[in-house]
Amino acid sequence: MKLNLKLNQFLPIFLFLLQCVGPTRSLSSDGLSLLSLKSAVDQAAAASVFTNWNDNDSTPCQWTGISCMNVSGSSDPRVVGINIAGGNLRGYIPSELGTLVYLRRINLHGNNFYGSLPDQLFNATSLHSIFFYGNNLSGSLPPSICRLPRLQNLDLSNNSFTGHIPGDLRNCRQLQRLILAENKFTGEIPAGIWSGLTELVQLDLSSNQLDGSIPEDLGELQSLSGTLNLSFNHLSGKIPKSLGNLPMTINFDLRNNNLSGEIPQTGSFANQGPRAFHNNPMLCGFPLRRACNDNSSEPASSTQNLIRNSERNRRKGLNPGVIVLISAADAAAVAIVGLILVYFYWKRKDDSNSCSCTGKTKLGSNERGKLCHCLRGGFPSNDSEVDWENGSRGGGGRGSSSGGVGGEEGELVAIDKGFTFELDELLKASAYVLGKSGLGIVYKVVLGNGVPVAVRRLGEGGEQRYKEFAAEIQAIGKVKHPNILRLRAYYWAPDEKLLISDFISNGNLTTALRGEFPVF
Repeated sequence: MKLNLKLNQFLPIFLFLLQCVGPTRSLSSDGLSLLSLKSAVDQAAAASVFTNWNDNDSTPCQWTGISCMNVSGSSDPRVVGINIAGGNLRGYIPSELGTLVYLRRINLHGNNFYGSLPDQLFNATSLHSIFFYGNNLSGSLPPSICRLPRLQNLDLSNNSFTGHIPGDLRNCRQLQRLILAENKFTGEIPAGIWSGLTELVQLDLSSNQLDGSIPEDLGELQSLSGTLNLSFNHLSGKIPKSLGNLPMTINFDLRNNNLSGEIPQTGSFANQGPRAFHNNPMLCGFPLRRACNDNSSEPASSTQNLIRNSERNRRKGLNPGVIVLISAADAAAVAIVGLILVYFYWKRKDDSNSCSCTGKTKLGSNERGKLCHCLRGGFPSNDSEVDWENGSRGGGGRGSSSGGVGGEEGELVAIDKGFTFELDELLKASAYVLGKSGLGIVYKVVLGNGVPVAVRRLGEGGEQRYKEFAAEIQAIGKVKHPNILRLRAYYWAPDEKLLISDFISNGNLTTALRGEFPVF
Protein backbone atom coordinates (compact mmCIF):
# COMPACT_ATOMS: atom_id res chain seq x y z
CA MET A 1 0.00 0.00 0.00
CA LYS A 2 2.82 2.40 0.83
CA LEU A 3 4.67 1.40 -2.32
CA ASN A 4 1.70 2.19 -4.52
CA LEU A 5 1.33 5.54 -2.83
CA LYS A 6 4.91 6.50 -3.61
CA LEU A 7 4.53 5.47 -7.26
CA ASN A 8 1.43 7.61 -7.55
CA GLN A 9 3.35 10.56 -6.14
CA PHE A 10 6.33 10.29 -8.56
CA LEU A 11 4.45 9.29 -11.72
CA PRO A 12 3.29 12.86 -12.57
CA ILE A 13 6.83 14.15 -12.07
CA PHE A 14 8.23 11.44 -14.38
CA LEU A 15 5.68 12.20 -17.10
CA PHE A 16 6.48 15.91 -16.87
CA LEU A 17 10.18 15.23 -17.35
CA LEU A 18 9.44 13.10 -20.41
CA GLN A 19 7.49 15.98 -21.91
CA CYS A 20 10.34 18.43 -21.31
CA VAL A 21 12.96 16.25 -22.98
CA GLY A 22 12.21 16.34 -26.75
CA PRO A 23 13.67 14.14 -29.48
CA THR A 24 17.39 14.82 -30.26
CA ARG A 25 18.81 15.50 -33.77
CA SER A 26 22.39 14.87 -34.85
CA LEU A 27 24.52 17.25 -36.98
CA SER A 28 23.84 17.08 -40.72
CA SER A 29 26.30 15.49 -43.15
CA ASP A 30 27.32 18.93 -44.45
CA GLY A 31 28.12 20.01 -40.91
CA LEU A 32 30.26 16.93 -40.32
CA SER A 33 32.24 17.68 -43.51
CA LEU A 34 32.82 21.25 -42.35
CA LEU A 35 34.10 20.07 -38.97
CA SER A 36 36.99 18.44 -40.84
CA LEU A 37 38.10 21.97 -41.84
CA LYS A 38 37.99 23.06 -38.22
CA SER A 39 40.08 20.01 -37.24
CA ALA A 40 42.62 20.72 -40.01
CA VAL A 41 43.44 24.18 -38.63
CA ASP A 42 45.81 24.82 -35.73
CA GLN A 43 43.64 25.24 -32.67
CA ALA A 44 45.38 28.42 -31.50
CA ALA A 45 44.21 30.24 -34.60
CA ALA A 46 40.91 28.37 -34.86
CA ALA A 47 39.65 29.64 -31.51
CA SER A 48 38.90 33.10 -32.88
CA VAL A 49 37.15 31.93 -36.07
CA PHE A 50 35.30 28.74 -35.22
CA THR A 51 33.82 29.83 -31.90
CA ASN A 52 30.26 28.92 -32.92
CA TRP A 53 31.10 25.82 -34.96
CA ASN A 54 29.44 23.41 -32.53
CA ASP A 55 28.99 19.72 -33.25
CA ASN A 56 25.85 19.72 -31.08
CA ASP A 57 24.03 21.85 -33.64
CA SER A 58 21.69 20.17 -36.06
CA THR A 59 22.74 22.38 -38.99
CA PRO A 60 25.86 24.46 -39.81
CA CYS A 61 23.88 27.24 -41.48
CA GLN A 62 24.36 29.64 -38.55
CA TRP A 63 28.11 29.09 -38.32
CA THR A 64 30.53 31.92 -39.09
CA GLY A 65 31.44 32.08 -42.79
CA ILE A 66 28.87 29.49 -43.92
CA SER A 67 26.07 30.14 -46.41
CA CYS A 68 23.15 27.76 -46.96
CA MET A 69 20.29 27.51 -49.41
CA ASN A 70 17.19 25.38 -49.84
CA VAL A 71 17.65 23.06 -52.78
CA SER A 72 15.16 20.81 -54.49
CA GLY A 73 15.21 17.21 -53.36
CA SER A 74 16.50 18.01 -49.87
CA SER A 75 14.40 18.63 -46.77
CA ASP A 76 17.17 20.60 -45.04
CA PRO A 77 19.15 23.65 -46.27
CA ARG A 78 22.47 22.69 -47.85
CA VAL A 79 25.86 24.43 -47.65
CA VAL A 80 26.56 26.48 -50.81
CA GLY A 81 29.32 28.84 -49.64
CA ILE A 82 32.42 28.94 -47.42
CA ASN A 83 33.98 32.34 -46.79
CA ILE A 84 36.75 32.34 -44.17
CA ALA A 85 39.20 34.90 -45.53
CA GLY A 86 41.93 36.92 -43.84
CA GLY A 87 41.81 34.95 -40.61
CA ASN A 88 45.54 34.09 -40.51
CA LEU A 89 44.57 30.43 -40.23
CA ARG A 90 47.34 27.84 -40.47
CA GLY A 91 46.46 24.36 -41.60
CA TYR A 92 45.73 22.19 -44.65
CA ILE A 93 42.70 21.86 -46.90
CA PRO A 94 40.88 18.60 -46.01
CA SER A 95 39.63 16.28 -48.74
CA GLU A 96 36.27 15.95 -46.95
CA LEU A 97 35.22 19.31 -48.41
CA GLY A 98 34.71 17.46 -51.68
CA THR A 99 31.61 15.78 -50.20
CA LEU A 100 29.77 19.13 -50.13
CA VAL A 101 27.95 18.36 -53.36
CA TYR A 102 26.05 21.68 -53.38
CA LEU A 103 29.07 23.87 -52.56
CA ARG A 104 29.34 26.67 -55.13
CA ARG A 105 31.92 29.08 -53.77
CA ILE A 106 34.89 28.63 -51.43
CA ASN A 107 37.01 31.59 -50.33
CA LEU A 108 39.99 30.95 -48.04
CA HIS A 109 42.28 33.75 -49.26
CA GLY A 110 44.62 35.66 -46.99
CA ASN A 111 45.41 32.79 -44.63
CA ASN A 112 48.38 30.45 -44.23
CA PHE A 113 47.07 27.17 -45.60
CA TYR A 114 49.86 24.87 -46.76
CA GLY A 115 50.19 21.57 -48.60
CA SER A 116 48.71 20.59 -51.95
CA LEU A 117 45.20 20.80 -53.31
CA PRO A 118 43.43 17.49 -52.57
CA ASP A 119 42.18 15.83 -55.73
CA GLN A 120 38.97 14.88 -53.89
CA LEU A 121 38.05 18.57 -53.57
CA PHE A 122 36.98 18.53 -57.21
CA ASN A 123 34.25 15.99 -56.45
CA ALA A 124 32.19 18.99 -55.30
CA THR A 125 30.91 19.36 -58.85
CA SER A 126 28.77 22.43 -58.12
CA LEU A 127 31.87 24.56 -57.44
CA HIS A 128 32.14 27.57 -59.74
CA SER A 129 34.50 29.85 -57.75
CA ILE A 130 37.73 28.95 -55.91
CA PHE A 131 39.64 31.78 -54.20
CA PHE A 132 42.77 30.47 -52.46
CA TYR A 133 45.12 33.39 -53.19
CA GLY A 134 47.49 34.69 -50.53
CA ASN A 135 48.30 31.36 -48.83
CA ASN A 136 51.28 28.99 -48.87
CA LEU A 137 49.82 26.18 -50.95
CA SER A 138 52.30 24.11 -52.96
CA GLY A 139 52.53 21.18 -55.33
CA SER A 140 51.25 21.06 -58.88
CA LEU A 141 47.94 22.23 -60.29
CA PRO A 142 45.84 19.03 -60.55
CA PRO A 143 44.63 18.37 -64.12
CA SER A 144 41.43 17.01 -62.57
CA ILE A 145 40.43 20.55 -61.63
CA CYS A 146 38.44 20.69 -64.86
CA ARG A 147 36.21 17.91 -63.59
CA LEU A 148 34.29 20.89 -62.25
CA PRO A 149 31.92 21.53 -65.17
CA ARG A 150 30.79 24.93 -63.84
CA LEU A 151 34.20 26.35 -62.87
CA GLN A 152 34.27 30.09 -63.67
CA ASN A 153 36.75 31.71 -61.27
CA LEU A 154 40.09 30.19 -60.25
CA ASP A 155 42.45 32.45 -58.28
CA LEU A 156 45.50 30.66 -56.85
CA SER A 157 47.85 33.65 -56.98
CA ASN A 158 50.50 34.41 -54.37
CA ASN A 159 51.14 30.82 -53.34
CA SER A 160 54.01 28.37 -53.97
CA PHE A 161 52.61 26.15 -56.72
CA THR A 162 55.19 24.47 -58.97
CA GLY A 163 55.27 22.37 -62.12
CA HIS A 164 53.76 23.08 -65.52
CA ILE A 165 50.46 24.74 -66.30
CA PRO A 166 48.38 21.74 -67.42
CA GLY A 167 47.03 21.62 -70.95
CA ASP A 168 43.88 20.03 -69.51
CA LEU A 169 42.68 23.56 -68.75
CA ARG A 170 41.21 23.41 -72.26
CA ASN A 171 38.39 21.40 -70.68
CA CYS A 172 37.38 24.27 -68.36
CA ARG A 173 34.97 25.61 -70.98
CA GLN A 174 33.14 27.94 -68.57
CA LEU A 175 36.31 29.49 -67.13
CA GLN A 176 36.13 33.29 -66.92
CA ARG A 177 39.07 34.23 -64.67
CA LEU A 178 42.36 32.32 -64.48
CA ILE A 179 44.79 33.99 -62.07
CA LEU A 180 47.99 32.05 -61.33
CA ALA A 181 50.33 34.99 -60.67
CA GLU A 182 53.12 34.99 -58.08
CA ASN A 183 53.79 31.27 -57.96
CA LYS A 184 56.67 29.08 -59.15
CA PHE A 185 55.20 27.58 -62.31
CA THR A 186 57.81 26.54 -64.89
CA GLY A 187 57.88 25.38 -68.48
CA GLU A 188 56.08 26.89 -71.43
CA ILE A 189 52.63 28.41 -71.58
CA PRO A 190 50.59 25.58 -73.12
CA ALA A 191 49.58 26.20 -76.72
CA GLY A 192 46.42 25.07 -78.46
CA ILE A 193 44.13 25.41 -75.44
CA TRP A 194 43.10 29.07 -75.48
CA SER A 195 40.81 29.10 -78.50
CA GLY A 196 38.38 26.84 -76.62
CA LEU A 197 38.16 29.15 -73.58
CA THR A 198 35.58 31.42 -75.18
CA GLU A 199 34.35 32.85 -71.85
CA LEU A 200 37.76 33.91 -70.47
CA VAL A 201 37.81 37.61 -69.50
CA GLN A 202 40.95 37.70 -67.29
CA LEU A 203 44.30 35.92 -67.65
CA ASP A 204 47.19 36.63 -65.29
CA LEU A 205 50.28 34.39 -65.41
CA SER A 206 52.73 37.01 -64.16
CA SER A 207 55.60 36.57 -61.71
CA ASN A 208 56.33 32.91 -62.36
CA GLN A 209 59.26 31.13 -64.02
CA LEU A 210 57.62 30.44 -67.37
CA ASP A 211 59.84 30.25 -70.46
CA GLY A 212 59.49 29.61 -74.16
CA SER A 213 57.46 31.68 -76.59
CA ILE A 214 54.04 33.29 -76.30
CA PRO A 215 51.43 30.98 -77.90
CA GLU A 216 49.84 32.27 -81.09
CA ASP A 217 46.34 31.20 -80.02
CA LEU A 218 46.30 33.69 -77.14
CA GLY A 219 45.16 36.11 -79.82
CA GLU A 220 41.88 34.17 -80.09
CA LEU A 221 40.69 35.19 -76.60
CA GLN A 222 38.06 37.55 -77.92
CA SER A 223 36.25 37.80 -74.56
CA LEU A 224 39.37 39.04 -72.78
CA SER A 225 39.15 42.43 -71.04
CA GLY A 226 41.37 44.47 -68.74
CA THR A 227 45.00 43.35 -68.86
CA LEU A 228 46.72 40.35 -70.42
CA ASN A 229 49.49 39.97 -67.85
CA LEU A 230 52.52 37.79 -68.71
CA SER A 231 55.10 40.00 -66.99
CA PHE A 232 58.05 38.94 -64.83
CA ASN A 233 58.73 35.58 -66.46
CA HIS A 234 61.45 34.26 -68.78
CA LEU A 235 59.47 34.32 -72.02
CA SER A 236 61.52 34.64 -75.21
CA GLY A 237 61.11 34.95 -78.94
CA LYS A 238 59.03 37.42 -80.90
CA ILE A 239 55.69 38.82 -79.80
CA PRO A 240 53.08 37.08 -81.97
CA LYS A 241 51.20 39.41 -84.29
CA SER A 242 48.02 37.51 -83.43
CA LEU A 243 47.82 39.45 -80.14
CA GLY A 244 46.80 42.40 -82.26
CA ASN A 245 43.50 40.57 -82.85
CA LEU A 246 42.54 40.98 -79.19
CA PRO A 247 39.93 43.65 -78.34
CA MET A 248 41.17 47.22 -78.65
CA THR A 249 40.51 47.84 -74.94
CA ILE A 250 43.08 45.23 -73.87
CA ASN A 251 46.21 46.37 -72.05
CA PHE A 252 49.35 44.26 -72.44
CA ASP A 253 51.83 43.72 -69.61
CA LEU A 254 54.86 41.93 -71.03
CA ARG A 255 57.49 43.58 -68.84
CA ASN A 256 60.61 41.85 -67.53
CA ASN A 257 60.95 39.01 -70.02
CA ASN A 258 63.47 38.12 -72.74
CA LEU A 259 61.30 38.96 -75.74
CA SER A 260 63.04 40.10 -78.92
CA GLY A 261 62.38 41.57 -82.33
CA GLU A 262 60.10 44.36 -83.47
CA ILE A 263 56.87 45.10 -81.65
CA PRO A 264 53.96 44.51 -84.07
CA GLN A 265 52.06 47.63 -85.12
CA THR A 266 48.65 46.14 -85.90
CA GLY A 267 45.33 46.13 -84.10
CA SER A 268 45.40 46.45 -80.32
CA PHE A 269 49.19 47.08 -80.32
CA ALA A 270 48.45 50.66 -81.40
CA ASN A 271 46.90 51.38 -77.98
CA GLN A 272 49.85 50.20 -75.88
CA GLY A 273 52.28 52.47 -74.06
CA PRO A 274 56.01 51.80 -73.56
CA ARG A 275 55.45 50.54 -70.01
CA ALA A 276 53.87 47.37 -71.42
CA PHE A 277 57.24 46.32 -72.91
CA HIS A 278 59.83 47.60 -70.42
CA ASN A 279 62.86 45.48 -69.51
CA ASN A 280 62.93 43.38 -72.67
CA PRO A 281 66.40 44.43 -73.87
CA MET A 282 66.04 42.92 -77.34
CA LEU A 283 62.66 44.45 -78.18
CA CYS A 284 62.53 47.41 -80.54
CA GLY A 285 60.08 49.66 -82.33
CA PHE A 286 57.18 51.86 -81.27
CA PRO A 287 56.39 52.71 -78.51
CA LEU A 288 59.93 52.03 -77.22
CA ARG A 289 62.84 54.39 -77.84
CA ARG A 290 64.90 51.67 -79.51
CA ALA A 291 64.79 51.75 -83.30
CA CYS A 292 65.04 48.37 -84.99
CA ASN A 293 67.58 49.48 -87.64
CA ASP A 294 70.16 51.29 -85.55
CA ASN A 295 73.59 50.89 -87.18
CA SER A 296 75.17 53.90 -85.54
CA SER A 297 77.50 51.77 -83.49
CA GLU A 298 79.02 49.86 -86.42
CA PRO A 299 82.11 52.08 -87.02
CA ALA A 300 83.06 51.94 -83.35
CA SER A 301 82.48 48.18 -83.28
CA SER A 302 84.64 47.68 -86.38
CA THR A 303 87.42 49.73 -84.84
CA GLN A 304 87.23 47.71 -81.65
CA ASN A 305 87.43 44.48 -83.64
CA LEU A 306 90.52 45.71 -85.50
CA ILE A 307 92.20 46.68 -82.25
CA ARG A 308 91.27 43.35 -80.71
CA ASN A 309 92.66 41.40 -83.67
CA SER A 310 95.82 43.50 -83.71
CA GLU A 311 96.44 42.77 -80.05
CA ARG A 312 95.79 39.06 -80.54
CA ASN A 313 98.16 38.86 -83.50
CA ARG A 314 100.81 40.86 -81.68
CA ARG A 315 100.89 38.23 -78.96
CA LYS A 316 101.40 35.54 -81.61
CA GLY A 317 104.49 37.32 -82.92
CA LEU A 318 103.78 38.65 -86.44
CA ASN A 319 106.42 39.92 -88.83
CA PRO A 320 107.01 43.69 -89.03
CA GLY A 321 105.28 44.06 -92.44
CA VAL A 322 101.97 42.69 -91.15
CA ILE A 323 102.20 44.86 -88.04
CA VAL A 324 102.64 47.96 -90.25
CA LEU A 325 99.57 47.03 -92.31
CA ILE A 326 97.46 46.50 -89.20
CA SER A 327 98.62 49.82 -87.76
CA ALA A 328 97.74 51.60 -91.00
CA ALA A 329 94.27 50.01 -90.99
CA ASP A 330 93.76 51.15 -87.39
CA ALA A 331 94.80 54.68 -88.25
CA ALA A 332 92.49 54.74 -91.28
CA ALA A 333 89.52 53.53 -89.21
CA VAL A 334 90.16 56.17 -86.54
CA ALA A 335 90.48 58.84 -89.24
CA ILE A 336 87.17 57.82 -90.82
CA VAL A 337 85.39 57.95 -87.48
CA GLY A 338 86.93 61.35 -86.83
CA LEU A 339 85.79 62.71 -90.19
CA ILE A 340 82.26 61.44 -89.57
CA LEU A 341 82.16 63.16 -86.18
CA VAL A 342 83.45 66.42 -87.66
CA TYR A 343 80.87 66.25 -90.46
CA PHE A 344 77.96 65.79 -88.08
CA TYR A 345 79.29 68.52 -85.79
CA TRP A 346 79.34 71.12 -88.58
CA LYS A 347 76.03 69.90 -89.99
CA ARG A 348 74.39 70.30 -86.60
CA LYS A 349 75.92 73.73 -86.20
CA ASP A 350 74.59 74.81 -89.59
CA ASP A 351 71.13 73.44 -88.82
CA SER A 352 71.01 75.18 -85.46
CA ASN A 353 71.84 78.50 -87.17
CA SER A 354 69.32 78.00 -89.97
CA CYS A 355 66.44 79.30 -87.90
CA SER A 356 66.11 81.25 -84.71
CA CYS A 357 63.63 80.30 -82.02
CA THR A 358 64.84 82.67 -79.39
CA GLY A 359 61.99 85.13 -79.74
CA LYS A 360 60.20 85.30 -76.40
CA THR A 361 56.59 84.95 -77.50
CA LYS A 362 54.21 84.22 -74.66
CA LEU A 363 51.52 81.67 -75.32
CA GLY A 364 48.54 83.75 -74.41
CA SER A 365 49.51 87.08 -75.91
CA ASN A 366 47.50 86.35 -79.12
CA GLU A 367 50.34 87.84 -81.16
CA ARG A 368 50.81 86.74 -84.75
CA GLY A 369 54.40 86.06 -85.58
CA LYS A 370 56.74 83.85 -87.50
CA LEU A 371 57.49 80.44 -86.05
CA CYS A 372 60.61 78.87 -87.41
CA HIS A 373 61.10 75.26 -88.47
CA CYS A 374 62.19 74.29 -84.93
CA LEU A 375 58.59 73.90 -83.80
CA ARG A 376 57.67 71.64 -86.66
CA GLY A 377 60.86 69.66 -86.16
CA GLY A 378 60.35 69.60 -82.40
CA PHE A 379 57.33 67.28 -82.55
CA PRO A 380 58.62 64.28 -84.52
CA SER A 381 56.40 62.40 -86.88
CA ASN A 382 57.95 59.05 -85.99
CA ASP A 383 56.35 57.44 -82.95
CA SER A 384 59.18 57.43 -80.44
CA GLU A 385 60.07 58.91 -77.10
CA VAL A 386 62.25 61.98 -77.73
CA ASP A 387 64.05 64.87 -76.13
CA TRP A 388 64.58 67.83 -78.42
CA GLU A 389 66.22 71.22 -78.35
CA ASN A 390 66.05 74.16 -80.77
CA GLY A 391 66.94 72.87 -84.20
CA SER A 392 68.31 69.58 -82.90
CA ARG A 393 65.91 67.60 -85.08
CA GLY A 394 65.93 69.96 -88.03
CA GLY A 395 65.75 67.17 -90.58
CA GLY A 396 63.37 64.87 -88.79
CA GLY A 397 60.09 66.76 -88.55
CA ARG A 398 57.23 67.34 -90.87
CA GLY A 399 57.89 69.92 -93.50
CA SER A 400 61.64 69.70 -93.08
CA SER A 401 62.14 69.61 -96.81
CA SER A 402 61.16 73.22 -97.11
CA GLY A 403 64.40 74.31 -95.52
CA GLY A 404 62.70 76.99 -93.49
CA VAL A 405 59.39 78.76 -93.25
CA GLY A 406 60.03 81.74 -95.42
CA GLY A 407 56.96 83.91 -95.22
CA GLU A 408 54.75 81.37 -93.45
CA GLU A 409 53.05 82.72 -90.38
CA GLY A 410 51.60 80.91 -87.39
CA GLU A 411 49.42 82.04 -84.55
CA LEU A 412 49.53 81.05 -80.88
CA VAL A 413 46.20 81.64 -79.18
CA ALA A 414 45.43 81.06 -75.50
CA ILE A 415 41.96 79.87 -74.60
CA ASP A 416 42.71 80.32 -70.91
CA LYS A 417 44.19 83.80 -70.45
CA GLY A 418 45.78 82.86 -67.15
CA PHE A 419 47.73 80.01 -68.71
CA THR A 420 50.90 81.51 -70.18
CA PHE A 421 54.42 80.32 -70.85
CA GLU A 422 57.34 81.16 -73.09
CA LEU A 423 57.36 79.62 -76.54
CA ASP A 424 60.95 78.49 -75.94
CA GLU A 425 59.67 76.34 -73.07
CA LEU A 426 57.53 74.37 -75.50
CA LEU A 427 60.34 74.06 -78.04
CA LYS A 428 62.98 72.91 -75.55
CA ALA A 429 60.79 70.66 -73.39
CA SER A 430 61.00 66.89 -73.32
CA ALA A 431 58.21 65.15 -75.22
CA TYR A 432 56.90 61.66 -74.69
CA VAL A 433 54.48 59.92 -77.07
CA LEU A 434 51.26 58.96 -75.29
CA GLY A 435 49.46 57.48 -78.27
CA LYS A 436 48.33 57.92 -81.82
CA SER A 437 45.06 57.70 -83.72
CA GLY A 438 43.45 58.90 -86.90
CA LEU A 439 43.28 62.37 -85.32
CA GLY A 440 47.05 62.63 -84.87
CA ILE A 441 49.73 61.95 -82.27
CA VAL A 442 49.46 63.00 -78.60
CA TYR A 443 52.59 63.97 -76.64
CA LYS A 444 53.18 64.61 -72.97
CA VAL A 445 55.30 67.76 -72.70
CA VAL A 446 56.83 68.88 -69.40
CA LEU A 447 57.40 72.64 -69.33
CA GLY A 448 60.31 74.37 -67.62
CA ASN A 449 58.26 75.02 -64.48
CA GLY A 450 57.53 71.32 -64.15
CA VAL A 451 53.91 71.60 -65.34
CA PRO A 452 52.96 68.79 -67.77
CA VAL A 453 50.65 69.48 -70.69
CA ALA A 454 49.23 67.28 -73.43
CA VAL A 455 49.96 68.39 -76.99
CA ARG A 456 47.99 66.86 -79.86
CA ARG A 457 49.58 67.31 -83.27
CA LEU A 458 46.87 67.41 -85.95
CA GLY A 459 49.10 67.97 -88.99
CA GLU A 460 48.77 70.52 -91.75
CA GLY A 461 46.50 73.49 -91.27
CA GLY A 462 45.39 74.70 -94.69
CA GLU A 463 44.95 78.43 -95.27
CA GLN A 464 41.29 78.27 -96.25
CA ARG A 465 40.12 76.49 -93.06
CA TYR A 466 41.66 78.74 -90.43
CA LYS A 467 38.48 80.61 -89.48
CA GLU A 468 36.47 77.39 -89.27
CA PHE A 469 39.15 75.73 -87.13
CA ALA A 470 39.51 78.75 -84.82
CA ALA A 471 35.74 79.01 -84.32
CA GLU A 472 35.45 75.34 -83.39
CA ILE A 473 38.38 75.49 -80.98
CA GLN A 474 37.02 78.64 -79.29
CA ALA A 475 33.68 76.88 -78.82
CA ILE A 476 35.37 73.82 -77.32
CA GLY A 477 37.42 76.06 -75.03
CA LYS A 478 34.27 77.49 -73.48
CA VAL A 479 33.10 74.07 -72.28
CA LYS A 480 33.83 73.68 -68.58
CA HIS A 481 33.03 70.45 -66.78
CA PRO A 482 34.99 68.46 -64.17
CA ASN A 483 34.87 65.34 -66.37
CA ILE A 484 35.95 67.03 -69.61
CA LEU A 485 39.58 67.71 -70.46
CA ARG A 486 40.24 71.45 -70.52
CA LEU A 487 41.73 73.02 -73.65
CA ARG A 488 44.33 75.69 -72.77
CA ALA A 489 45.66 76.95 -76.10
CA TYR A 490 46.17 76.16 -79.76
CA TYR A 491 48.72 76.87 -82.46
CA TRP A 492 47.88 77.36 -86.15
CA ALA A 493 50.14 77.56 -89.16
CA PRO A 494 49.60 76.60 -92.81
CA ASP A 495 51.48 73.36 -92.29
CA GLU A 496 50.91 72.68 -88.56
CA LYS A 497 48.06 72.45 -86.03
CA LEU A 498 48.66 71.89 -82.31
CA LEU A 499 46.14 71.63 -79.45
CA ILE A 500 47.51 72.23 -75.94
CA SER A 501 45.44 70.94 -73.01
CA ASP A 502 45.78 69.74 -69.44
CA PHE A 503 47.65 66.47 -68.91
CA ILE A 504 45.67 63.96 -66.86
CA SER A 505 47.67 61.10 -65.34
CA ASN A 506 46.47 57.68 -64.08
CA GLY A 507 45.81 55.96 -67.37
CA ASN A 508 43.23 56.58 -70.07
CA LEU A 509 39.46 56.93 -70.34
CA THR A 510 38.96 53.17 -70.45
CA THR A 511 40.77 52.60 -67.15
CA ALA A 512 38.96 55.52 -65.54
CA LEU A 513 35.54 54.19 -66.53
CA ARG A 514 36.45 50.77 -65.14
CA GLY A 515 37.79 52.23 -61.91
CA GLU A 516 41.29 50.90 -62.61
CA PHE A 517 44.09 53.39 -62.04
CA PRO A 518 47.54 51.98 -62.90
CA VAL A 519 50.58 53.13 -61.00
CA PHE A 520 53.44 54.54 -63.13
